Amino acid sequence: MLSEFSMGKKISVMLGVMSALFLAALDQTIVATAIPKIVQELNGLQHLSWVFTAYMLASTVSIPIYGKLSDIYGRKKFFIGGIVIFLIGSILSGLSQNMMQLIIFRGIQGIGGGALMTNAFAVIGDLFAPAERGKWQGLFGGVFGLASIIGPYLGGWLTDNANWRWVFYINIPTGILALILISLMPKISSHLKDKKIDYKAALTLSFALLSLLLAFVWGGNEYSWNSIEILGLFVFSIISFIVFVLIERKAEEPILPLDLFKNRIFLVSTIITFIVGAGMFGVIIYIPLFAQGVIGITATHSGTILIPLTVGMISASVISGQIVSRTGKYKFLTIFGFLVATGSLYFLSKLGTGATVSDLMLRMIFTGIGLGTTMPILTLIVQNAFEHSKLGVVTASSQLFRSLGSTVGTAVMGSILNNSLSSKLSDLSHDKFAQTISKINPNVNFANLDVNSMQGFLSNAAQDQFHTQMSNFPPKMQIEVMKLFNDFLIKIKGILASSIDNIFLIGAVLMLVALIASLFLKEIPLRKTHKEKKSFLEEAGSEIAIEEGQAYSGDESDNDSGKVG
Repeated sequence: MLSEFSMGKKISVMLGVMSALFLAALDQTIVATAIPKIVQELNGLQHLSWVFTAYMLASTVSIPIYGKLSDIYGRKKFFIGGIVIFLIGSILSGLSQNMMQLIIFRGIQGIGGGALMTNAFAVIGDLFAPAERGKWQGLFGGVFGLASIIGPYLGGWLTDNANWRWVFYINIPTGILALILISLMPKISSHLKDKKIDYKAALTLSFALLSLLLAFVWGGNEYSWNSIEILGLFVFSIISFIVFVLIERKAEEPILPLDLFKNRIFLVSTIITFIVGAGMFGVIIYIPLFAQGVIGITATHSGTILIPLTVGMISASVISGQIVSRTGKYKFLTIFGFLVATGSLYFLSKLGTGATVSDLMLRMIFTGIGLGTTMPILTLIVQNAFEHSKLGVVTASSQLFRSLGSTVGTAVMGSILNNSLSSKLSDLSHDKFAQTISKINPNVNFANLDVNSMQGFLSNAAQDQFHTQMSNFPPKMQIEVMKLFNDFLIKIKGILASSIDNIFLIGAVLMLVALIASLFLKEIPLRKTHKEKKSFLEEAGSEIAIEEGQAYSGDESDNDSGKVG
C-alpha cells in the first residue's frame, strides 16, 4: 500500500503528481494569453469561446468516470494514460490549421486533463492519512497559483518571440518529466479489481452533463435562454439524469454512488464546493476586464493583474494546509475563509469608477486569502468521511461539482453582465457625443452600441486613433468634441463598473451562502491512518452513522475497511 512507503518514495511520487498537475494548470493560463493571435491567424473569432469550452466539457464529463476506474484498476495506469492523451491533444492543437481542428484537439486535451485532476488529488489520499493530507493539498494550491503567475508571462513571450503554437508544444517537456516520475511510482493492486464499471450509467451521465453544460454555455450567448435549443438541452439533461439515477439505484458498482449523499459531510461539502466553483471562477475572470476598462491598465499588463490574488491564494493554501495537518481541525478554518472571501468580494463590489490599482490589489489579496484557506480543505473533508476504497470516486465527485459550479457560474454571470451592459448601453445612443459624431459622419451609428464596441472605445489604441482624427478639425471644434468624448468615456466606464460590481456582489452573496452552509459541516477528527476501525467510528464519526441509520459494515482484517455514512 502506498501509505506504507518511505517518506523519500512518497516525495518522489508527489513530485511526479505535482508536475502533472502543473501541466494541466499551466495549459489554461498560457493558452488564454495566445488567444488573440490564434483567432487572428485561424480566422475564428466567432468560435473563440469554444477553445476553452471544448476542454472544459471533455474534462468535466470524464472526471467521474476516471474516479471510478481508478478505484477499480489503480491510479497509475490512468495517470500515465491521462498524460499521454493530454500530450497527444497538445501536439495536435499546435498543428491545427483551422479553428474546428483546434476545438476538437482541445477536447482531446480535456479528456486527458480530467484524468490528471482526478488522480492527482486521489494519490494524496493513497500516500497519506487524512491527518497528513492538509499540508500536501496546500502545496497543490501553490501549484495552481504558480501556474497562474508563470502562464501569462510565458504565453505572451512565446507568442511574441516564437509562435502561438508553442503554447501547446511547451507541454511536451513538462509532460515527459511527469511521465518519467509517475512511471517510477510503484503499482498498487486494488482490492476492488474484481468489480466492473457500469458503462450504461457512465454513458447516461455523460449525456446529462454534456447537455447541461452546453445549455449554460450557449444560453444568453449563442441562443436566448427561452429558445427551443436551450430549453431542449435542459429537458434532455433532466431526462438523462433521471435515467442515470434509475440505473445507479440498481447498479452493483455505480459510477456515482447515490448513498454518498446520505453522508451529511459529503452532502454539505458538495453544496459548498459547487457554490465556491460558481462564485470563484464566475467572479475572477472579470477582474482583468475591470482593470482594463475602468482603471485603465493596458492589455499587456492585464494578464498579471491577478498576481495579488494568486499570491494570497498560495500563501493561505499552504498555511491552512499546515494548520489542518497539525491541529486536525478544519471547520473553523473553513468558516474563517468564507468570512474573509465574503467581505472582500463585497468590498470589491464597492470599487466604482474612482478605483485605483491599489484599491483593487488590496481587495484581491484578501479574496485570495479567503479562497486559498478553504480550497484545499474541501477535498480533504470528503476524503476523511469515507473508507479508503471509495477514495477515487469521492475525490472525483468533489472535483466534478467544483467543475460544474465553475461552468454554471461563469455562464450565468456572463449572461447577467451582457444583459446589464446591453440595456444600459442602449441609452447612450441619445448621448450628446453620439449625436454630434453622427452629424459629422452619418456613417457612424450608435444605435447598436454593444459590449464589443464599448471595449473598443475604452482601449487606449482606439482613443489615440480618435485623438489623431480630431487633430484635423478646427481648434474650437476639437475642444468641444473632446470634452463630449471624455464625458462619453466616463459614462461608459460608469456602466461597465456598475455592471461588473453587480457580478462581484453576486459572488459575495454566493460566498455568504457557502459560509452559512459551512456552519452545518460535521467535524470529525482526521484519521492518522488509512485503517477505519469500528472504535474510531464510534468515537469520531458515529454521530453521522447514527443520524443516517447506517451501521459499520467493514471487515477489520482489511486495511481499507470501515464505513462512515
